[in-house]
Amino acid sequence: MVRPPVRQLLPLLLFPILSTLLVAGEPSLRFEKTDWPWWRGQNRNGIADPDQDPPLTWSETENVLWKTPIPGRGHGAVSVVGNYVFINAADPNSEQQSLICLNRDSGKVLWKCVVHEGGFSKKGNKKASLASSTPACDGKQIYVTFLNAGAIYTSSISLDGRLLWQTKISDYVVHQGYGASPAIYEELVIVGADNKGGGAVAGLSRETGKIVWKRDRPAKPNYASPVILNVAGRDQLIFTGCDLVTSLNPLTGEVYWEAEGATTEVVTTSVTDGERIFTSGGYPKNHISAVTADGSKKVVWENTVRTYVPSMVIRDGVIYTVQDAGIASCWESATGQQLWKGRLGGTFSSSPVLVGDRMYATNEGGKTFVLRASADGFEKLAENQLGDSVFSTPVICGSRIYTRVAHHIDGKRKEFLYCLGK
Repeated sequence: MVRPPVRQLLPLLLFPILSTLLVAGEPSLRFEKTDWPWWRGQNRNGIADPDQDPPLTWSETENVLWKTPIPGRGHGAVSVVGNYVFINAADPNSEQQSLICLNRDSGKVLWKCVVHEGGFSKKGNKKASLASSTPACDGKQIYVTFLNAGAIYTSSISLDGRLLWQTKISDYVVHQGYGASPAIYEELVIVGADNKGGGAVAGLSRETGKIVWKRDRPAKPNYASPVILNVAGRDQLIFTGCDLVTSLNPLTGEVYWEAEGATTEVVTTSVTDGERIFTSGGYPKNHISAVTADGSKKVVWENTVRTYVPSMVIRDGVIYTVQDAGIASCWESATGQQLWKGRLGGTFSSSPVLVGDRMYATNEGGKTFVLRASADGFEKLAENQLGDSVFSTPVICGSRIYTRVAHHIDGKRKEFLYCLGK
């Protein structure tokens, strides 16, 4: 049962139309290069605009532009479009799952839309949260996906905080939790809901929420987000896990090809070098694999490195990873040859972000390592401590870093969204 929404709205005059973000006519999209509209950024690969200069160092008092408390617990990253920052939240005290909109310059909360009230699951991994996915924004609406009352729901919210539609994707049997983020492609928002009860991947109309296409998935636990990558000469919707690497037509759900090359449980989002798809997982085996994306279904190379939760980044034929156990590594994408590795320390759930020749990677203890993104060798540029618990991936755009950080204050865990900049 869908819980009725509770909304706190501000007048429409506070929300100017984002005319610079949209191409005339639908379904084309256009964003400023200072925007980060969905999980892993505009190119869906964790690589930020190189023509920016985010801070190299920070602390609780250095290079903090603003800091805003976020209710409850959540591990989803933010999305940033125009003057707005959007973040999912789950408050166990009120049992509210919400989308919160903040002013990009000041961090002031502009509105909060309660998407679900009640229906909180008590099951799952102790590291999981009920707001672990990242919102996606097309410049007109924001799309969020939550696990609530034993099912996965995708909802659309307007730029002034009104709930426009809500669609059930599938029932959901909790194993570890849920954290798949929605992906926008042309007129669709695409959602994954793999689970032990038998889930689905579906394409919904962005305008109405109607399911345009839907494919059933194996009854296995899996946590990967669907991602659209241009590889082997065409756009492919890549979905990994359930022991498969699956390629679909993002507009129709038609299967392009499907191959072995993934483990059962996958958290990471796949990346590509234009020819191959790179997957990683951690249960029941550790692996990174390279699979051809032209339909030949060939596993080009594979290793047993555990990169289970943090997603990889790839640029110029070089793969950079941070393993869960705190080791940074670098491989040649065509051959799998390891170029270097170096120990960082700590346990990682957050994914690294590449900005020019820097890679930013944050461990669960709140320490961010800034590394040189180069095939030439391991080089640590800086270490920065902020808070004492971080599971969310930072977003870097417009020379600012948006990072979701928790502090333990008076014995209680309290989350804040920081905006870091010079």
